[in-house]
Amino acid sequence: MIPLIEAGAVTGERKTFKPRKIILGFVLGTRKLFDFVDNNPIFEFHPSAYTNDPFQIARNDNMVAINSALQIDLTGQVCSDSIGSYFYSGIGGQVDFLRGAARSKGGKPILALPSTAKDGAISRIVPTLAPGAGVVTSRGLTRYVVTEFGVAYLHGKSIRERAKALIDIAHPKFRDSLYEYCERTKWLQRPEKAAVPAER
Repeated sequence: MIPLIEAGAVTGERKTFKPRKIILGFVLGTRKLFDFVDNNPIFEFHPSAYTNDPFQIARNDNMVAINSALQIDLTGQVCSDSIGSYFYSGIGGQVDFLRGAARSKGGKPILALPSTAKDGAISRIVPTLAPGAGVVTSRGLTRYVVTEFGVAYLHGKSIRERAKALIDIAHPKFRDSLYEYCERTKWLQRPEKAAVPAER
């Protein structure tokens, strides 16, 4: 953050709540970082109950929250803390910031992730979450999902529409297997297999 602040890229001047202030709960890094923060009036420390309060977050118009995930299933359920039953991290403030950005005027709650893991061996967009995986963000809260192949907007969409949008941003080599799952569950068919309307 220090180079961004010093370059004038991070100023907080467009914030509608606590303008020109950087609100935070903790810092972790180098001695240079601690010296930079020490007695610096642009920083305002608060407990996480305040910094992660969705109602406080939403007080900033056009709030953009960018979080990541380990897996997203075709309904939009998000696992971001475990690989199956193996806990990889904590849930952090993901749900708080997604809710806050969703409530913000003009806000955008975004989940951004690579389409694959293990050097392209597995898809992060999956038919169902791995056994034992926890749902950190529910399908009802998931709005924007971004991979290197595009953006899926899920808010207000049916399961069929969600599955199609997520397959469209999955890695191309996994799209057929994702469609095969949808065909087995009768959620949707691959476009090229769609039924041809009968002639009248």
